[in-house]
Amino acid sequence: MTSSPNRALAAVFGAVYLLVGLVGFAITPGVGFAATEGKDLIVFEVNPLHNIVHVAIGLTLVLASRTVRSARAVNTTIGAVYLLVGVVGLFLIGSSANIIALNGADNVLHLASAVLLLAVGLAADREYDPERLPA
Repeated sequence: MTSSPNRALAAVFGAVYLLVGLVGFAITPGVGFAATEGKDLIVFEVNPLHNIVHVAIGLTLVLASRTVRSARAVNTTIGAVYLLVGVVGLFLIGSSANIIALNGADNVLHLASAVLLLAVGLAADREYDPERLPA
């Protein structure tokens, strides 16, 4: 795994997001499932729905880390989704549409995660393909 940046990133990010999701459940009893205001986990606001999303993303990344091909595809896909969530999240804070209780720190984390996942997913572990070389 250490020879593949995509596998390593998927494993590390997956473990972190899985852990954050599980810890989030410990601090969100009594918070509405899709409440627009959650509880703080360090500086990040979470609610039970947000925790489920973190667990699902963590599991997906961990499972994808088993092969380079799946890690690359999942890193790129989740990176693109996080880019969208990071941008849309900027407009959700303080609105009734904020069903995963996003705050400014969440948006920064989602945008930073997007940049890293997309950069590694798109640029690393490119396989040598002689048919793609210019003639």
